[in-house]
Amino acid sequence: MVKMARHKTPQKKQEAKRSTQKLSGELAGPTAVRHLWGRGSVASGLTPQRLANLLKSAAEGDTEAYLTLAEEMEERDPHYSSVLRTRKMAVASLPVTVVAGGEDSRAQQCAQDIHRLMEAPDFGDLVDNALDALGKGYSVNEIMWDRTGVKWEPKAYRWRDPRFFLFHPEHPEDMRIVDEADPIHGLSMPPYKFIVHQPRLKSGLTLRGGLARLVAFSYLCKMYGMKDWLGFLESYGIPLRLGKYGPSASEEDKKVLKTAVANIGSDAAAILPDSMVIEFQQVAQASGASEVFSRMVEWIDRQISKAVLGQTATTEGTPGKLGNEASQEAVRQDIIAADARQLANTLNRDLIRPYIDINYGPQAVYPRVMITLPEKEDVTALAANLEKLVPLGLKVSASEVRTKLGLSEPAKEADLLSVSTTPAQASATNRAQGCACSNRAINRSQADEIDLLASEMLMDWEPQITPSAPLRR
Repeated sequence: MVKMARHKTPQKKQEAKRSTQKLSGELAGPTAVRHLWGRGSVASGLTPQRLANLLKSAAEGDTEAYLTLAEEMEERDPHYSSVLRTRKMAVASLPVTVVAGGEDSRAQQCAQDIHRLMEAPDFGDLVDNALDALGKGYSVNEIMWDRTGVKWEPKAYRWRDPRFFLFHPEHPEDMRIVDEADPIHGLSMPPYKFIVHQPRLKSGLTLRGGLARLVAFSYLCKMYGMKDWLGFLESYGIPLRLGKYGPSASEEDKKVLKTAVANIGSDAAAILPDSMVIEFQQVAQASGASEVFSRMVEWIDRQISKAVLGQTATTEGTPGKLGNEASQEAVRQDIIAADARQLANTLNRDLIRPYIDINYGPQAVYPRVMITLPEKEDVTALAANLEKLVPLGLKVSASEVRTKLGLSEPAKEADLLSVSTTPAQASATNRAQGCACSNRAINRSQADEIDLLASEMLMDWEPQITPSAPLRR
């Protein structure tokens, strides 16, 4: 625990009490800020002019409409939602390791506590919620501290709507809590309370770095294309139903024919007299026009895949071309590695360091969380190299080899695999151990009764004559 001064003035006691209440209570819940759930949709009726004004306002600090649009884009566009989720899950599925700040017992204890935090069930949810920043530009999770034990522990990580926060108009990188008392500047964010992830997908302001801003115009074009496509299908997708009646048809006959023509598309059945005919006229010039819309939507989806994943091979499966899946996978791995590194930096700054400062006090070197891509090992080449180099005297740690092969440390009473001993190996082993029965036949790998009897008889043998030193001439 951080040690406090023994003697405090009443004012300092009140400040310490308020600081403790801030760490234990909720600061960014719906009751502390303006109510946002009743806001209308932004994506409905979106036009190029509205989108331009929306992005301009977001860059100037008014992010409410932009963040609402970013949320609706994930809900309305299946392709954007799929590729964005793929990028998030690629980072969330990576292993998390903890590196101690030193070799002493205190540093090791700090590392063990951090490792225990990483194994908590809520930590996985924290990672998922923090990666929401990829689309919107930033994400905020509030730490709910449990102060009942000897150590303060995070009992929960609560995702907060990014619209609960704003950026100071004079300091664009200074994030603050939205509050009705000061809707322009907001409230300052207390330390050790929030985990704020701001991935640097591009240099510049945080408000201009989210993937939703990059994909917004493509989303708008796709929605216009989908609307026109549906209108085209409604007009030309169904053949024209043409009813014909004779010159002697009465008004009642015409009414019956009109009803039949109107309903035959859905009912697929009608009853007409012989004097009336219904024909289906196919629009020949529009037979291939539908492909224009489908190609446009597919092209936009490819651009969204490039923006989010950095490639299109995993969403289209088009190997064998320049930039096939094998080569493009490396580009995507670079993006995952960058996302993982930035997320680890956020966790080290906003979770690991606060936990250590609160429970152990400031440290010269803090434990670190690392999220890295596992290296792909060529198991066949590794085995071949070990087979050649180990007999030559190369010393290799068995645990390191198990790690590279993906094998765990065997238990003490586990059944272990072993190499069967050949006769030549058994003979060499016996000679190395000085066995008295090493001269037995090479086709007998195990000692028989005669060998054991000879060994027992030779155990009582003692030399009777001591060899004399050689004579000198």
